[in-house]
Amino acid sequence: MAKPNAPQRCAATQTRPNEHLSTVAEESAATRRNDERALILVVERDQHVRTLESFFLEQAGFAVEFADDGVQGLELARRLRPALLVSEILVPRMDGLSVCQSLKADPATRQIVVLIFSILAAGQRAHEAGADGFLRKPLDDALLIGTIEKLLASRGQHGDS
Repeated sequence: MAKPNAPQRCAATQTRPNEHLSTVAEESAATRRNDERALILVVERDQHVRTLESFFLEQAGFAVEFADDGVQGLELARRLRPALLVSEILVPRMDGLSVCQSLKADPATRQIVVLIFSILAAGQRAHEAGADGFLRKPLDDALLIGTIEKLLASRGQHGDS
């Protein structure tokens, strides 16, 4: 079934030749989301937590990408344009709150939904950084998936998960 937005994206690419690379990245991520699964980018240093998040998110029907640190997370978010970014605060090179602030300050990425998922009791700090949601660890799969689905639904970005 054809997606109604596809011709508009192609037309936009043709009318903005100087922005070709960023438009291609946007189309790639948008296509991935429209092909059934919303892309979730997870910035997490703990391999055990990453494994669990990957399992639960994929079981819920999401596509998942990971970043090991905040700098890589910010770079991947700018390139992949995920529907939602989940970040721990305590990640190397750039903390999760700084990643959130950078994304929300940039007009090209401010639409990315950000969920801070941390061991720290930092809900207020996450809100001040511009996060769309906050969850405190330990991992509760139903709460994580439910929160992500609710945040994406509020932005009209949820796939068929």
